Amino acid sequence: MDVSSGTGSVSAQVDVMKKAAEVQEQQVLKVLEGIEKESQDTQQKNVAQKTGVGNSVDIMS
Repeated sequence: MDVSSGTGSVSAQVDVMKKAAEVQEQQVLKVLEGIEKESQDTQQKNVAQKTGVGNSVDIMS
């Protein structure tokens, strides 16, 4: 009995699934990196607001 189906062999389907998992993993890592950077930026802004020292200085006040 042949192991292939109408859309391709099982090994080809496994390869496609592995590639899809790799792409999804890369996308998740990009999202996590973005969240980490956003968190760091927010922390810097919070420190600047609390201490008056940081990335920006409001000279209009």
